[in-house]
Amino acid sequence: MPSPYVLAPPSDHFDGERFFNPGEPATDRTLRDGWRWKTAGETSRWPSHVPIEQAVPAQRVGGLRVTMVGHATLLIQTAGLNILTDPVWSERVSPVSFAGPKRVTAPGIRFDDLPQIDVILLSHNHYDHLDVATLKRLQRRDAPLIVTPLGNDTIIRRHIPAAWIQAGDWGDRFALRDGIEATIVRANHWSSRGIRDRRMALWGGFMLRTPEKLVYFAGDTGYGTGRIFHEMRARHGAPDLALIPIGAYAPRWFMAAQHCDPEEAVRILLDLEAKRAIGIHWGTFQLTDEPREEPAEGLAAALAGQGVDPARFVAGRPGEAWDA
Repeated sequence: MPSPYVLAPPSDHFDGERFFNPGEPATDRTLRDGWRWKTAGETSRWPSHVPIEQAVPAQRVGGLRVTMVGHATLLIQTAGLNILTDPVWSERVSPVSFAGPKRVTAPGIRFDDLPQIDVILLSHNHYDHLDVATLKRLQRRDAPLIVTPLGNDTIIRRHIPAAWIQAGDWGDRFALRDGIEATIVRANHWSSRGIRDRRMALWGGFMLRTPEKLVYFAGDTGYGTGRIFHEMRARHGAPDLALIPIGAYAPRWFMAAQHCDPEEAVRILLDLEAKRAIGIHWGTFQLTDEPREEPAEGLAAALAGQGVDPARFVAGRPGEAWDA
């Protein structure tokens, strides 16, 4: 059957119905796999609340400033443009508002303290990345441009018919403003909003090129063979700043194809030859088994093991900001 989200001819990563990661480990898991994971009893206990200090960002920034909101949500301010990645201000990331993973840290920026948002870079359709409630709030307030991989535009328009969306395939480039462009890049991941639409919308990351800087936002990705990161380096150059996931990786037998762990995140940093990196996708919503602080501790250990300056790759915490 054709994809309900995309009308496009088959390609090297689309069979006419479902997308896939060519040359990389399969991400599909069975109900039996899920049952094995959830009944193993290895899930760590997280705190119900972790206090943070919320930031109040400037309205516009001339250079490049990145503020961590939480999970995969970051405010990127560059050359007068305000960009959000995978915006989530909801209390839970779930198909329903009363159940599912609950936020343990407040957003690093209060929604009412957000400057006007010009662009949203939306990586894929999982509930911890595509949050319809937050997108509706941003549409009512700012009506930003949403740039996203193929098929996610259909999902968003079902809820927000007036949304301004540009959707594309891996490798497609989008001009955001004179001298600023975003390119959709590969990620080793998958997609679904329910039980019948697995991999029917595309996933990806972004290379954001500004007049002076190159920023990589990974979205969600496994490391896999590592080939896609070497190809990004060859095609786009070395990022000045890379936003790389470091959490939601345990148990490895279930998660390795779709989420990198801290050691693999450092390999991504080195493959890309990124000057600096911020660890994202950890510590806000408990999605997997590892203890809350383990991704940050694992990142420090992995950097030490590779002889990398710990200041080059830091674990981002909500409310923190970095200038580059």
